[in-house]
Amino acid sequence: MNGIITPVRTPASAGRSDWRGAFTALRRLLADADDTTQAFKLMRALNAGSTRKGFARLLTTAEGGRIAYRRVELAEQFSDPAFISRFAPDTVGGAYAAFLGRTGYSAKGLAAISRVDDPARDAEHPIAWYGRRMRDTHDIWHLLTGYRADAPMGEACLAAFTYGQTRGPGWALLTLGVAAKAMRSPLRWKALRSLWEGYRHGRAAAWLPGEDYERLLDEPLADARRRLGIATPEAYLSLDAIL
Repeated sequence: MNGIITPVRTPASAGRSDWRGAFTALRRLLADADDTTQAFKLMRALNAGSTRKGFARLLTTAEGGRIAYRRVELAEQFSDPAFISRFAPDTVGGAYAAFLGRTGYSAKGLAAISRVDDPARDAEHPIAWYGRRMRDTHDIWHLLTGYRADAPMGEACLAAFTYGQTRGPGWALLTLGVAAKAMRSPLRWKALRSLWEGYRHGRAAAWLPGEDYERLLDEPLADARRRLGIATPEAYLSLDAIL
């Protein structure tokens, strides 16, 4: 090989955007909001570039080099009952423990769904690891932002927030797809305001991918929201109360 090392190719580190696959996944997801595999297919089709950029940005933050060097697999940590049970009720970790108990969701369950048709998901590659980290903190973002994970509009508003944070085109397409579907609803203007609010809040907040999540879990939830500049989603909450 003349001393040349062939780079590991993963969906996160190589490949072009697959718009046809993205629109197919979006159509299926809008038809069945519980088909979470389609959400992962949509993001995998479009977000390779934003994942690479996110990892590069992580390395520029004060703690990012240490976080990337350690490469903690958060799905394993978040699935450890002993780890999750040690947080006080008013902390981010305590809220996460209550969320898991209330919904029946699990970090390992979400990880298993993400592996469908994606053999490189668990690749030993730093960008693949960063993609897993983004996946595993998704439910923490629900708690920080106030968007419910068990409601379609909650997921849609978090998608808008996530686009504001990451500029990932997959999140933009998902948000626009929900917005188009909402136009057929009597509550369309409230829904559109909620989505726009989610995007604005994502743009205004601190960059959540750069957080040390092990440390964040120990922080009181109200304090974490203030420190990170995450505003109360008033438009979403008024819509959620109606739904």
